[in-house]
Amino acid sequence: MLIKEYRIVLPVSVEEYQVGQLYSVAEASKNETGGGEGVEVLVNEPYEKDGEKGQYTHKIYHLQSKVPGVVRVLAPKGSLEVHEKAWNAYPYCRTILTNTYMKDKFMIKIETWHKPDMGDQDNVHGIDKRSWEATEIVDIDIADRSCISQKDYKPELDPAIFKSQKTGRGPLGPGWKKELANNPNCPHMCAYKLVTLEFKWMGLQSKMENYIHKMEKRIFTHFHRELFCWIDKWVDLSMDDIRRMEEETKKELDEMRKNDDVKGMSADDN
Repeated sequence: MLIKEYRIVLPVSVEEYQVGQLYSVAEASKNETGGGEGVEVLVNEPYEKDGEKGQYTHKIYHLQSKVPGVVRVLAPKGSLEVHEKAWNAYPYCRTILTNTYMKDKFMIKIETWHKPDMGDQDNVHGIDKRSWEATEIVDIDIADRSCISQKDYKPELDPAIFKSQKTGRGPLGPGWKKELANNPNCPHMCAYKLVTLEFKWMGLQSKMENYIHKMEKRIFTHFHRELFCWIDKWVDLSMDDIRRMEEETKKELDEMRKNDDVKGMSADDN
């Protein structure tokens, strides 16, 4: 088991982030869907359990082309589907990813607290002392271009260049976090993401756990760069707007996957 806590500071408020996060998830899902792969939304509904109340989602990620080649070789066809169950009781969120083929040998748990600070709190998740001492802290700077590869770079999604027309925020210069901390008029927050990872596969465990954490860092970095640079698209939206958008996105995703599956069958027939 490998545990890391990723801390992502943003120049948005905790309240703003709730809308921005959901908007960006919907947009990212559309960008990742195509060719019979991508995101399939099974459930998206309110929940209430044990005093916790929020929105529950169950998605399937069809990821045949997005896993390491060694896993594609070892895993049977059709087994490369990741189930994501998420309980969004904002400002706390919990997400668990599993795979039906690997069963209890694979699990990623992502627990997130969104706090109105600069990422300077320790153990916000309240885990036991031994686990906390073994947890690696990883700070992600969304304006640090060196954190992403050249092939992934897009100028329009670079917080070091982008300036919001609606809020006036950005671009984020080299000392943006210090400036943010010293400016009481500018909203800010930190997403504390505690990632607990298990990959029990003889001979591959250490390699795959490190690889998956590397991928999680990449996902968190890209997602939050996009979230900030899309701020003018979501900052005026309400939660009702977001729920309508999610329903429309689900229909779009189903159509995209369905149409690509049909094209694939036609190609096979030829």
